[in-house]
Amino acid sequence: MTQIHAGPLEGNRSPLHQSQSTDLPVSQSARLPIYQSTDLPDDLRWDDRGLIPAVVQDAATSKVLMVAWMNAEALRLTLATGETHFWSRSRGELWHKGATSGNTQRVTGVWADCDGDTLLVQVEPAGPACHTGAVSCFFRALG
Repeated sequence: MTQIHAGPLEGNRSPLHQSQSTDLPVSQSARLPIYQSTDLPDDLRWDDRGLIPAVVQDAATSKVLMVAWMNAEALRLTLATGETHFWSRSRGELWHKGATSGNTQRVTGVWADCDGDTLLVQVEPAGPACHTGAVSCFFRALG
């Protein structure tokens, strides 16, 4: 996976530090804000609508909390603010997770998969991720 965030600049590191690693990051909330540039990696693969899926995972438990879509602006806002922002396909607008409910998600790491077509966003959630009040949107077992 490619880590696509950076903490405060250290030494000669670029604002968008990309490191190859098979290890997932541990909580780095002390390093936020995590992004100091408006440039996104060139190798991200957006769909024909300019969107990329984002899998949101609890940084402490590794539980998958939700899957949502990001456009470039949502990703920039997420990286700049240290809280998750997404693109609502149904409403056609940006949304800040927890803006109305208070159930924000503090970002500890953002990773692109090997193909650059999916993001993993590790967070410290302030409450349930699902609009139903469930901790995770994935609570319905099939079969």
